[in-house]
Amino acid sequence: MRFSGVMVGSHDADRLGGFYTEVLGEPSFRFDSWYGWAGSGQLVIGAHDAVRAASAEPQRMLLMLEVDDVAGEFERLTALGAEVVAAPYQPDAGDGGWIATLADPDGNYLQLHTRMSDN
Repeated sequence: MRFSGVMVGSHDADRLGGFYTEVLGEPSFRFDSWYGWAGSGQLVIGAHDAVRAASAEPQRMLLMLEVDDVAGEFERLTALGAEVVAAPYQPDAGDGGWIATLADPDGNYLQLHTRMSDN
């Protein structure tokens, strides 16, 4: 078994897909209200008739995005309308890395982080 990706259902997939297009660039594929990006895994966004509002527990799953400049990407994503959950900070992991957490237009959490230590 291999991990292949994450699919995020949305009550407004075009709005959420548009947000992630600004964040990640043009999707690898697009069909109707479905958007997909491929990399080391896949992120797929699409309409789901059972999703009606923001998650009651958005901390349950975070989309993690590795970036070189957490502060710069944090500013860019907040300018796109992402809500601040936790401003950039350095955890006590001792590797000098940075983390910031934001919420996308559907309230899903996404976390920006610098490369994690291999230790």
